[in-house]
Amino acid sequence: MADHGFWSYAERDPDALALIDPAEVRWTRGELHAASNRIVGALRAIGLERGDAVALDAPNCAEFFAVYLACTQAGFYLVPINWHLAPAEVAYIVQDSEAKAFIAHERLAVECTKAADEINFPPSGRIAIGKIPGFQSLEDLTAGISGEPPRARCTGAVMNYTSGTTGRPKGVKRDLAPTEIEPDLIMGLFGAFLAMFGVEPEGDDVYICGSPLYHTAVLIQSAAAMHWGHPVVLMDKWEPEAMLQLIEKYRCTTSHMVPTQFHRLLLLPEEVRAKYDVSSTRTMLHAAAPCPPEIKRKMIDWWGESIWEYYAATEGGGTIVSAADWLTHPGTVGRPWTNAEIRIFDDDGRELSQGETGTIYILMMDSARFEYKDDPEKTKKTRLQADDGKVFFTAGDIGYLDPEGYLFLCDRKIDMIISGGANIYPAEIENELLGHPKVGDVAVFGIPNEDWGEEIKAVIEPAPGVVGDAALTADILAFCQDRLAKFKQPRSIDYTNAMPRDPNGKLYKRKLRDPYWEGHERAI
Repeated sequence: MADHGFWSYAERDPDALALIDPAEVRWTRGELHAASNRIVGALRAIGLERGDAVALDAPNCAEFFAVYLACTQAGFYLVPINWHLAPAEVAYIVQDSEAKAFIAHERLAVECTKAADEINFPPSGRIAIGKIPGFQSLEDLTAGISGEPPRARCTGAVMNYTSGTTGRPKGVKRDLAPTEIEPDLIMGLFGAFLAMFGVEPEGDDVYICGSPLYHTAVLIQSAAAMHWGHPVVLMDKWEPEAMLQLIEKYRCTTSHMVPTQFHRLLLLPEEVRAKYDVSSTRTMLHAAAPCPPEIKRKMIDWWGESIWEYYAATEGGGTIVSAADWLTHPGTVGRPWTNAEIRIFDDDGRELSQGETGTIYILMMDSARFEYKDDPEKTKKTRLQADDGKVFFTAGDIGYLDPEGYLFLCDRKIDMIISGGANIYPAEIENELLGHPKVGDVAVFGIPNEDWGEEIKAVIEPAPGVVGDAALTADILAFCQDRLAKFKQPRSIDYTNAMPRDPNGKLYKRKLRDPYWEGHERAI
């Protein structure tokens, strides 16, 4: 067995803490190990073989990790499903992934039953965490199965589905590791991702997971912590004060967050923030969206050098930057990590110079090669071969490199506003608006304009206790005048009580934008 990897740790020290679930029930390594082994036996008993897919629709819970650990030591593809999706969307992913088993949590019984019925999913493959009519109980299915490590162990993988902001989601599928390489070795190396941020195996690190595990980065980071020998504290629903409470209670050191969570933590009254001891934090990673510099400075002032940022995509990545380096290069998402390479190209495939804005491309390493399942055309569109023969891929982000090789993000290409021929990046405007004390959350996008093609619309969720009215609009527009060029200033502002974000902070901008484009030819 390898030195690292969850299963190796569990064999050596089965009584050590592995997981604290949202109900604050403690799971030892041995208990979680045995549960995952039984799931392997149950899935094989209903006919699953190496290379088959297991769809999982569940909130953060211990069973999520048990299924993950089962799939990744039995050669299955785990397909985590966003539990906010409608039944038809769930059905699409289950069917498109060619899942042989569909595991659903009882909290999602209605949605998952509708999804399974829509595609006539076989009853033998319907499995419930808890009780769902027409589904076999996972507890019953694993009863009587040995908790000992299964035979013929082989490394599985996670097949995440992209968000589908430009159409149907697509599965990001990688080849499975050769059968002769044991899962412990692969996953032990996987845990080493945390070493880039100075995190060592075992020790006293405790990882807190407040975001949904169906997100690629969240599962990667949480699993890396577990494979690195660190206990994981799971939150069911992220709330700012609740996270502070858990950090203090369990002396959490590590996490993965998004800028929206930083913003909401900073909205807490000073006396609430001061109540909790967060001195244990050492490596609080953030990614997923550009972080407004003002917000990041405030987080560094509060949590110190524990704030690390990285840039990556479901498909691969990326860059990293420490708090100290960020303070000398504010706004950057860092420089390429070990063996990674970043280049900027224009729409014609011409490599751009330092300081020029274009599409960000990341070196395609052999170990990270992927394809979009059953979509060779989409796979091809994301690839670019440079003049030196190296192959790169893009997630569609826009940015530039400075003379020192630091990467700066501008926005997603799909979100770019073209007004009067000028390219306008909403993220820049959003960052400025978030600096207004009465703005709780914001989304900026283009809406139709007969003369200019598009004009800038801001939709704002006021800060708690603030009313979104004409007076607030006037105040915000005046605030923009000294901070943004005239062509970047919003032409109008609308208000919403709740921005359409998922629990990880991902903004579903299309839900806000699409109504403005009804009846127009160009719906972005």
